[in-house]
Amino acid sequence: MTADPAHKPTLTGELVELRPFRAEDLPDITAAIDDPEVIRLTGSAERPPFDPEALRRWYGSRGEQTDRLDLAVVDLASGRCVGETVLNAWDATNRSCSFRTLIGPAGRGRGLGTEAVRLTVGYAFEQLGLHRVSLEVYAFNPRARRVYEKVGFVAEGVLRQALRDGGDWADSTVMSVLSHEWARHRGRP
Repeated sequence: MTADPAHKPTLTGELVELRPFRAEDLPDITAAIDDPEVIRLTGSAERPPFDPEALRRWYGSRGEQTDRLDLAVVDLASGRCVGETVLNAWDATNRSCSFRTLIGPAGRGRGLGTEAVRLTVGYAFEQLGLHRVSLEVYAFNPRARRVYEKVGFVAEGVLRQALRDGGDWADSTVMSVLSHEWARHRGRP
């Protein structure tokens, strides 16, 4: 990587600002991750109830992590935290990492998620010097898959019946974008 992954940037677009989490974000991010739709779409349906103190510690420690980048997605129109983006599972040898995001109800349907993905993935390639960014998206989340495709992620394969979804099984699609692809389209293929 050409930059220090421990550095926690602030990335500003037209609709969102991505920045390190602050204590005042806790109520908003808690509401976002406790949303029933977020719980299902992230495959977290079997999680235990949130412990407020554990959440405070978790989000309070994100800035100290040297092997991942967790950023609050802040809606510039309201100034509120509406979600998060995360680069994790760093592999320095192969210059790759995984990506995930969640946007709560207060940030949906206005392009905030798309811009947040572009900003984060752009940072991964243009500042961190990564070669590959990958993710998984569940078959029952076509909205997220459309956003990922719009930003340049390409489907690589399907993990069949990877998640129990109620009484059914759901597939997960592995997607990635590579540095030479990003250099060509900058998140607008």
